Amino acid sequence: MPANPFVDRNIAQLANENSYCITTAHQPSLFLGPLYFVYKAISAINLADSIQQSMGPDVHIVPVFVLGSEDHDLEELNYVHLFNKTLRWEPGLNGPVGPMSTNTLQPVLEQLREVLGDGEQAQYLWKRLERAYTHHSTFAAATQAFLHDLMGRYGLVVFNMNHPDLKRHFIPIMREELLEQSSLSIVQETAQQLNQLGFKTQATPREINLFYLQDGSRERIVLGENIYKILNTTLEFSREALLAELEAHPDRFSPNVVLRPLFQEIILPNLAYIGGGGELAYWLERKAQFAHFGVHFPVLVRRNSVLWVDRDSSKRLNKLGLKAADFFDDTDAIIRLYIATNAASEVDLEQEITDMHLIFDRLAQKAAAVDPTLEKAVRADEVRQLGALEQWQGRIVRAEKQKHEVAINQIRNLKEKLFPGNGMQERFDNFIPYYLKYGEYFLDTLKENLDPLQAGLIILEEPLS
Repeated sequence: MPANPFVDRNIAQLANENSYCITTAHQPSLFLGPLYFVYKAISAINLADSIQQSMGPDVHIVPVFVLGSEDHDLEELNYVHLFNKTLRWEPGLNGPVGPMSTNTLQPVLEQLREVLGDGEQAQYLWKRLERAYTHHSTFAAATQAFLHDLMGRYGLVVFNMNHPDLKRHFIPIMREELLEQSSLSIVQETAQQLNQLGFKTQATPREINLFYLQDGSRERIVLGENIYKILNTTLEFSREALLAELEAHPDRFSPNVVLRPLFQEIILPNLAYIGGGGELAYWLERKAQFAHFGVHFPVLVRRNSVLWVDRDSSKRLNKLGLKAADFFDDTDAIIRLYIATNAASEVDLEQEITDMHLIFDRLAQKAAAVDPTLEKAVRADEVRQLGALEQWQGRIVRAEKQKHEVAINQIRNLKEKLFPGNGMQERFDNFIPYYLKYGEYFLDTLKENLDPLQAGLIILEEPLS
């Protein structure tokens, strides 16, 4: 990885007893994946800085980004959306993503180079990406190097836990998992309690929550009749043989999502874990499991979510008389708000509809006083008349919309830009377009404004001038 004195200092500090860390985690993702990958890292950096300021000089707080390099869900991390195109990495390999060869990245790197263009900032970023993804042999190492290159100046330590020496510290828990399957009942009971409180189960525990790793393969370990089998292979182990394998090669055993938090917390002197809402929910499902194994359970902090509004979008919002917060509503509601605010005359017939209800209420009372059977006919006529009134309101609104066709199209385009596919910007966009446009200002702005202890989504709106 690129040498960085801030990262080197923090790595050295982690060996001291008076050092602690703030962690976040994610699987290595193509070109850092969606924006929230970056937001996670900045949130961890800022929380570590905040805690450090409240500590004396003898205590050190280190931000750590854990790479889940043993993840094998390739389809979750092998693509990015850039400039109305989808770039996809197709390695043609199976098994854990982290160890996959960077040689398989050449086609998608060429696509990236084409879409980046020849601008000065584009060439600068390309050289940094190329260095990371061509000077390291594995995808995990390349991701680690690029993230260090991008955020090393903030002291972020990017940690790949797929290492035999680290796995050796996890042997006692893996042995109990193989022999006693303790996690299954503990996590199921906690999940059941959370379900009763209205929370949905995030991760279903297995009887054995470990995979077995081979070259290009990560398969579940299952227990049969006195024999342990590796699914989708011909491998079988007796109890004694599997325990011997665990002692000799702990790196061949890979925790799944149920055991991964335990592994992380055993290795790192962690104070708090920063994650998204779903992540924190499945961490909560592990609390009794942590207690069972005598492992410290960290404070859980929700990562920041961000809506980035560039200057062009700010200008359009200002011209339309709308706010970025208005766009959390659906598109039709935003258009109705705009029409109601900017119509040449009143288009809402809500008062007329209310008046008509009152008229028919009085008519129904008078009709019923003469003949009770007439009330039903009055109410039927009320439905027809109200329907006609609502049709007129629709016609008036449509006529008004035609006058504002340009503005309405701008609203639709803004909605798609701020909430692509009606989803969160941070789950669709990649950091590259923002970095090309703003350079280090983009990261520095995030660093200045993100605060994981501040609840709610943060709207960062570029000034108009």
